[in-house]
Amino acid sequence: MPLSDDLSRLAARAKEAEDRFAAAEQDAHAKLQQDVRSARDSLQKGTDRLRETAEANKGKVAAWWGDVQKSWDEDIASLRRDIESKKAEHDVKAAQRNADDAEEDAKFAIAYAYWAVEEAEYRVLDAALARKNADSMASAGG
Repeated sequence: MPLSDDLSRLAARAKEAEDRFAAAEQDAHAKLQQDVRSARDSLQKGTDRLRETAEANKGKVAAWWGDVQKSWDEDIASLRRDIESKKAEHDVKAAQRNADDAEEDAKFAIAYAYWAVEEAEYRVLDAALARKNADSMASAGG
């Protein structure tokens, strides 16, 4: 798949997330719970696919990926533990704090995704430059 197709797919997925959030604000509680479970399952599948791709390309994927993946997995596990433990609390103030915390977690995830898009942009442009250099060298007979 060409890199431009990957970027288009990324933009479409970001738009889908934006649309799901807008709809979630209108959804009933039970529907929103189901959507959260569905999103978590989808995230896990995507994480597994990404891990498989990285493992299949060991040596080809930059060393930073392992650190990013480990850090991300630890952050997500921590967030999920916090969310699960907070679900057990029932008073209104605790629920409001939980909502505030969840919103902060979401803001962090968005910032992280934004960074990932910037990283992807850099990598795509760097790949395009590397390809042009290789093509230029091949054309020059080197």
